[in-house]
Amino acid sequence: MNNMIPVLIAEKLQIAEKQVLNTLLLLDDGATIPFISRYRKERTGGLDEVKISDISDEYKRLLEIEKRKETILSTIEEQGNMTDELRSKIETTWSATELEDIYLPYKPKRRTRAQIAREKGLEPLAKIIMSQRQADPENIAERYLSDDVPATDDALSGARDIIAEWINENATARNMVRSVFEREAVISSRVVKGKEEEGDKYRDYFEASEPLRRISSHRLLAMRRGESEGFLRVDISPDEEHAMERLDKYFVKADNDSGKQVRLAVTDSYKRLLKPSIETEFAASSKEKADREAIRIFEENLRQLLLSPPLGQKRILGIDPGFRTGCKVVCLDEQGNLLHNETIYPHPPQNERSNAMKKIAHLVEQFNIQAIAVGNGTAGRETEQLVQGVRYDRKVQIFSVSENGASIYSASKIAREEFPQYDVTVRGAVSLGRRLMDPLAELVKIDPKSIGVGQYQHDVNQTALKNALDQTVEMCVNRVGVNVNTASKYLLTYVSGIGATLAQNIVNYRAENGMFDSRRALMKVPKMGAKSFEQSAGFLRIQGAKNALDNSAVHPESYGVVEQMAKDLNCGITDLLADESLRKKLVLDHYITETVGLPTLQDILTELGKPGRDPRETIQVFEFDSSVKTINDLREGMILPGIITNITKFGAFVDVGIKENGLVHVSQLADRFVSDPTEVVSLHQHVSVKVLEVDPARKRVSLSMKI
Repeated sequence: MNNMIPVLIAEKLQIAEKQVLNTLLLLDDGATIPFISRYRKERTGGLDEVKISDISDEYKRLLEIEKRKETILSTIEEQGNMTDELRSKIETTWSATELEDIYLPYKPKRRTRAQIAREKGLEPLAKIIMSQRQADPENIAERYLSDDVPATDDALSGARDIIAEWINENATARNMVRSVFEREAVISSRVVKGKEEEGDKYRDYFEASEPLRRISSHRLLAMRRGESEGFLRVDISPDEEHAMERLDKYFVKADNDSGKQVRLAVTDSYKRLLKPSIETEFAASSKEKADREAIRIFEENLRQLLLSPPLGQKRILGIDPGFRTGCKVVCLDEQGNLLHNETIYPHPPQNERSNAMKKIAHLVEQFNIQAIAVGNGTAGRETEQLVQGVRYDRKVQIFSVSENGASIYSASKIAREEFPQYDVTVRGAVSLGRRLMDPLAELVKIDPKSIGVGQYQHDVNQTALKNALDQTVEMCVNRVGVNVNTASKYLLTYVSGIGATLAQNIVNYRAENGMFDSRRALMKVPKMGAKSFEQSAGFLRIQGAKNALDNSAVHPESYGVVEQMAKDLNCGITDLLADESLRKKLVLDHYITETVGLPTLQDILTELGKPGRDPRETIQVFEFDSSVKTINDLREGMILPGIITNITKFGAFVDVGIKENGLVHVSQLADRFVSDPTEVVSLHQHVSVKVLEVDPARKRVSLSMKI
């Protein structure tokens, strides 16, 4: 590792260099972010997952720059153009932009106008003009006439082409233009002529412009999507005169005809080379910034969705609603295994409502159903009202469950592997029932970007999006912990230190040898080495294990500490877990060693008070307003209960019990200025909203939480 890397990361992230260095050493040693944040607090100074992730991302970025330096050094060496000064410049810079500016004059190019002029022998003329000491460049140009350069205008034009390239490759000039772009650049979009009708959804951007530094991420991404679809032309430009004035002041040194030639070259360089090049840079950097913001919102939405309250291991009746094709009904046991499936037809055109209600009541009794999960898609509201009207032989809770991504799962390879003998409707209904039991365990089977809780997820950098969302899933899974005896291989894949192969090996071993009775037994699984065990063991739970710590977040490496605590109190570990008064007698300072510090001891003590407890909140039943079924039932001023279904930079979408989700604009989220909607609302939050405006024709509903 280059010694400068920890220093640079520490400076950028405002984290102590020692914390950064120790984190990098752990990452290089194969430790995962969840493991480091949970079990290596002494090494990192208590950095959380977000800070460790930031260090990891910055580390990868600097390694890429280091790799790029090697390529550039090698190329310039091969050209024979390397000098000690140039090498020093390249080796000491850690700015990707500055590095490319240094490399630009040496970068292999296609045959440019400047190169053609050089081939005609015009570079000496360009140098004379650039010095601006000759008052009559036309007279000098006559010396360079030839068959390829028949006139002085041709000679001067070629010389200006060379000067224009010099200006473009001048780092100071490029930084001047960047500076103007940073302060003054305006992004504008115009409709492509003849595309007005076809591109009507981009009407807001047919004639739009605003300062680049202030444009919101969703507006920039919308412009870029309209551009990629061929409906818009997008431009980023600063004040041209201002940019030219700065360049003229720097390069034009004489008030003579040579100075005039340089001024012409400056204009040409700016319009033909500099402006397009810097515009490309700012287009990329602004898109990257918008991507980061969109990905951040997607990450937060996904985190909230994955950590939605679970109902737990209950016997569930899941319903995938539908009209013409009927409602697919499945019955699941406490582990989510499919016991029964059939189809009912309570809605038009069949209208077998009475038979459907009897059938549901019978299935609830027959399979000892404790809760019903109804998908919230097509016919969801009608089906929910149907099951609420059934008379049951016991108390049955009824929940509306989000169908986002359910169709993706039901047609996926994973679903086919789980239920090869059933069609997509059965698989979808099973998934809805399992989502109610444990959203996290079920949603990990779906590509995160298909869950539908993002903003412009198909327009952002797909690699960055995948990495961010995979990391979010991993963090959520490890925060909750996984029951190794019931977890699917898909859930196990996201556990720290366990990949797809080891996850499959765990499932296979469990199937062949029965349930694991201890964490230590995991070492018998093929390819479960010491490193994998170290990284994963603390996040795996063994319910009913002989050692109660195996069902806790206490890492096996710390069992000895807990055993010593129990020994000092003359009790067993089970007593220590059960009796708070015993735990209060512990003096943590007595257990500090070179490897176990106070942060770890405090975590252990906290865990002893709630071993294996799920950190997620308790699920709550929600009911919509029974008088509202379609958009036509809405009236301005109505106060309605709703559920937050998606959060974007510009506001939150709310389900009020109709097909169309209403929008609470960011300005209507609270009686104060809100810069980030995630500060005041969360996914699946139960809220009360006021109807501000209803547009049935465009199927749009405007809502407010300022009641």
